[in-house]
Amino acid sequence: MILFDNTEVAFRKSSDGDLRRAYWLFRMIGSPGLVKFGKWMTNFALKIRMPLRWIIKPTIFRQFCGGESIQESLKASKKLADRNVKTILDYSIEGKTDEKDLEATMHEIVRTIKEAQNNPDIPFAVFKVTGITTFDVLEKANNGLKQLSDKDLAGYNKLVERMEFICSEAHKAGVPIFVDAEESWIQDTIDHLVYEMSYKFNQEKAIVFNTIQLYRHDRLAFLRKEIERAKEQKFFLGVKLVRGAYMEKERERAKEKGYPSPIQPDKAATDKDFNSALELVVSEIDHVAFCAGTHNEESSLYLSQLMDEHNITHDDPRAYFAQLLGMSDHISFNLSNEGFMVAKYVPYGPIREVLPYLIRRAEENTSVAGQTSRELSLIIKERKRRKNKK
Repeated sequence: MILFDNTEVAFRKSSDGDLRRAYWLFRMIGSPGLVKFGKWMTNFALKIRMPLRWIIKPTIFRQFCGGESIQESLKASKKLADRNVKTILDYSIEGKTDEKDLEATMHEIVRTIKEAQNNPDIPFAVFKVTGITTFDVLEKANNGLKQLSDKDLAGYNKLVERMEFICSEAHKAGVPIFVDAEESWIQDTIDHLVYEMSYKFNQEKAIVFNTIQLYRHDRLAFLRKEIERAKEQKFFLGVKLVRGAYMEKERERAKEKGYPSPIQPDKAATDKDFNSALELVVSEIDHVAFCAGTHNEESSLYLSQLMDEHNITHDDPRAYFAQLLGMSDHISFNLSNEGFMVAKYVPYGPIREVLPYLIRRAEENTSVAGQTSRELSLIIKERKRRKNKK
């Protein structure tokens, strides 16, 4: 059985300085009040254009990001590859509305595909649909294309064109690409577009992957339907399974708008559906390629056991585990040590542009029960182990 508390394996490539920095960072993230103040202070500093690079880059940026460019991020990728962990380059720019910015993001995503094509340490590319169109266009399209104004329809058609270009480049390069999940009130549009791209580009193998957030109570049923549709229409399904990232926002909007919340009643229900989804994709491995994006030890262990029970080799490229850079190294490196296929999301981009991503990471670490304390306990354990060894 995999031992996720093996800190010698987890932190083998981390220097004493790396552990010290991570310790103080997770200590700060563990304080909701400090995170809330830090968010306010960062937004204020951005508003008045205060220099932030000197404090952000050597601390939170260094922990959770690969660099400011693809080239800079390849150093982090090489370090991961030395431990048999792959890289998913994630251009983490969001919230843009100008057409030039959206077009530039599309071309940057294609650059990550080109890098992956020539680099065996980078098995996937990834993008958010809100990186290549406006949230407004997606929200309106979610209510039906017939209701779109001429301007919005032009924006939607431009989105389809960009998605087709990205997925076509991924197909030509033979590089699978993840399409990240987003808020429920734009997700139907994303699901529809991913299906169209999957039908077109997943004829030989899974190239286009949809992301399924199992903290939604309807997503397990959605996954079952997607598998059946792929089998009936004879294309390969690609899915990334995650618990989810917009829980508070989803609940607040449902309450405000007066509709039933799409979120599971509790964490136990989410965990149950996530593990049921793992069972489903493993049993359908001949039709489905999947990536389990999880920081949960129990689910990671369960998937490793399911793979063994179904005689799926640890290095089967259709079955990946994934975690974020700077988090859950005890899961990533202990899995890779057992020969499983593991990848880390490596976000990158100009520091000021990546700050919204970093703030969200800090908030998620604070809100997920036990996440920060688990990271801290493992860092403390490894520091003690090293001290006793001297």
